[in-house]
Amino acid sequence: MPSSMTASGFASKLRRDRRRSLSPWTQRMKLAPSRVDVGLVGCLSRTLWRRRFLTNHLTSYRGTIWRRCKTPQPRHRRQARLVRQADRWALTQRFGLATMSGTPEDALYPSIEPFDSGYLQVSSLHRIYYEQAGNPSGTPALFLHGGPGGGLEPIHRQFFDPKHYRIILFDQRGSGKSIPHAELKENTTWHLVADIIQLRQHLGISQKMLVFGGSWGSSLALAFAVTHPELVLALVLRGIFTLRHRELAWFYEGHGADRIFPEAWQDFIAPIPPEERVGQRGLQSEQFAPEQIARLPLIHAYYKRLTSPDLAERMRAASAWSIWEGRTSHLRATVDAEGRYGKPDFAEAFARIECHYFVHGGFFERDGWLLEATQCARIRDIPCTIVQGRYDIVCPFETAWLLKNQLPQAAFIVVEDAGHSAMEPGTQRHLVIATDQYRALSDGVRQT
Repeated sequence: MPSSMTASGFASKLRRDRRRSLSPWTQRMKLAPSRVDVGLVGCLSRTLWRRRFLTNHLTSYRGTIWRRCKTPQPRHRRQARLVRQADRWALTQRFGLATMSGTPEDALYPSIEPFDSGYLQVSSLHRIYYEQAGNPSGTPALFLHGGPGGGLEPIHRQFFDPKHYRIILFDQRGSGKSIPHAELKENTTWHLVADIIQLRQHLGISQKMLVFGGSWGSSLALAFAVTHPELVLALVLRGIFTLRHRELAWFYEGHGADRIFPEAWQDFIAPIPPEERVGQRGLQSEQFAPEQIARLPLIHAYYKRLTSPDLAERMRAASAWSIWEGRTSHLRATVDAEGRYGKPDFAEAFARIECHYFVHGGFFERDGWLLEATQCARIRDIPCTIVQGRYDIVCPFETAWLLKNQLPQAAFIVVEDAGHSAMEPGTQRHLVIATDQYRALSDGVRQT
């Protein structure tokens, strides 16, 4: 130590020299807040990161990770990513609402194969295909696919920790591998709810289940939870859809979505003659006119063709219906909508079963039944996470917001750079975070 320098001054110099020796990347890691856009009720300015109250709430989540990364180097980027995740999750836990943008890495769990699969005869007509994956002794987690009529994909198993959850998936009546394909008879919401009960009994499940559903899957999850709340451990819902006339008119009757995707809309209405499109909202007509919404003429025109004995007419309508949803489901068009959605087998089941449910109002007692206070009161004690893309065109944000208002216990996650699809990066990330969070609700699960 130089004779002219005090001990405290020398210590300060050492600290300065050490900071200068760190690489610019390391200094950013040490000194800068995480570069992730997280909002409190959709708006959190960059300056709020410097506020002491927010820093205090994040400290407990970040401390452990920083202790493992005292001298960060490029090889520690995984720890840095974990810090950013901790920041986002801390805000979600503290304030009940978070928004996220950016492209997360490795959002889903690795691909796995089922340890069990088979068919269950649920009626004299229908046999449903089911799979089980993950931990056979784990907490049951039920995945409900969209549509109705969408069917399962292998990636659906990857939203759950396979070491913790016994992941149960099934193709709903007429969908995917279930038999008979695209069948409409004995195919209603309440048949599907009864199928879940039968599947539980067939698989020997007695405890509560985590129930996960997006789009139509969220409708079915809510219908099941409202009628059997004692069987539900928690709900993870995405892209909320309740089959109200207002929602159907927005997307299928020219009451909103057509203005955002006019080129795709023209292809959607092409199979329907102009004289049958009377429900479309013209530029001078009143938006959401009640008498037009109640009729749903385009949906009924499609139903006529999707149930036609003429195979060519039926398949033309099915393809147009299915591709319309495929082209509007992503904020950024990163997938070929005509790939999966245009495949004849998929399109036929998807379009026929969806349209069948829509012309019958989802088989609910009245319009808006799932959002009524009476129904929602039955599930207010069930932990719930709602994940909604801000720019969801298929199932607009309004419905998710109405559900959140009816379920004050629910965590409400807004993904600012996402549309409808569960496969968009931010949506994937928050769905996995939610299923990970609910692992804590089931103690004593034997890990494999």
